[in-house]
Amino acid sequence: MDTASLSSNEARARAQSVPLDKIDTSDPGLFEDGSIGHYFERLRCEDPVHRTHSPVFGDFWSVTRYQDIMAVDTNHAVYSSDWRQGGINIVDRPMDQRLQMFIAMDPPQHDEPRKAVSPIVAPGNLATMESLIRERTRKVLDGLPRNETFNWVEKVSIELTTLMLATLFDFPLEERHLLTYWSDVATAAPEFFVGNGDREEAAKARLAELGKMAQYMTRLWNERVNAPRRTDLISMLAHSPATRNMTPMEFMGNCVLLIVGGNDTTRNSMSGGLLAMHDNPGEWAKLRANPALVDSLVPEIIRWQTPLAHMRRTALVDTELAGKKISKGDKVIMWYLSGNRDAAAIDRPDSFIIDRARPRQHLSFGFGVHRCVGNRLAELQLKILWQEILARFPVIEVVGQAVRSRSNFVNGFTELPVRIPG
Repeated sequence: MDTASLSSNEARARAQSVPLDKIDTSDPGLFEDGSIGHYFERLRCEDPVHRTHSPVFGDFWSVTRYQDIMAVDTNHAVYSSDWRQGGINIVDRPMDQRLQMFIAMDPPQHDEPRKAVSPIVAPGNLATMESLIRERTRKVLDGLPRNETFNWVEKVSIELTTLMLATLFDFPLEERHLLTYWSDVATAAPEFFVGNGDREEAAKARLAELGKMAQYMTRLWNERVNAPRRTDLISMLAHSPATRNMTPMEFMGNCVLLIVGGNDTTRNSMSGGLLAMHDNPGEWAKLRANPALVDSLVPEIIRWQTPLAHMRRTALVDTELAGKKISKGDKVIMWYLSGNRDAAAIDRPDSFIIDRARPRQHLSFGFGVHRCVGNRLAELQLKILWQEILARFPVIEVVGQAVRSRSNFVNGFTELPVRIPG
């Protein structure tokens, strides 16, 4: 049976019927059909730090409660994100295929490269970008068709985030589609590359495509490294002492990090937020009655959607977490998607509530030294989008089934069919 056709009660019953030791939270199909939440719900209650064996991803610990995730995420001395240990993703790649990005480094190696790019989202720079974001958002929304079905993901979410990425990199606007493509390449399932899903073949194809990205970005680097420092990301990398002498794999890795980080969080929150508002018409009415609620709407969308479902750490020493013995070298997966539904930390977590008292209490941006560097930019883009939606559209109808990404990392959408009456 196609689980996408199951009701919520049927999906929950199926999750309850699976033997506990057979639950595999890394199965991309559970994210694609939207049923993964029922498995996380069960694990939070019965086995919150769960030893999992995946035929694809091997053995790992699933950490599913808010406080346990926080304990891992804020303790880099015990739980490492370093690429040599395995990095930040559940996939175990051969050493020569691991991308060396600063999010996949521990302090102190992590700190200076992060500082090199953090000025892009400094308050003054965000204030400068705000008018451009608003201008582009208005143009995109004003150009949407009326009284016909279109894909919100393609027409709005991808278009707005790709325009923003092009600005951050000072990338040629006429070729901005490449940024979306490279982001998809970096996070895609093997089927994206090869029809048979062969993981080894797909990994080689992935690296080859990312190599093309690195070649393109190297051309931009070479243009800017001997020119006066500018405010784009490539110029920042080229002029910072911490990043001007990166190896090819470090350059490729940091470009991937900045592309994916600037794309997937915002892109999928733009789609997931609209779907949440459609599914909760009372909240849409509440927002229309009080547009100032957009300030708390935005973090609630980011919690609700949780655009990146997990981050990985690797234990550097033998330790204990929630009564479980974690051995040195064990793979530990923090399921942010589950922590954001933990009733012990968040009031009524399975309800979409746009006027929460503490809307920023969520895990979607991570915690500790690796907290998302672009979180304020993502929030600004979403805030402007919803302000401009409110100014234009009394309603946006979701008129078909949303199609979710087949990924246990990027919690997103490929299609959201909508219609704007007019």
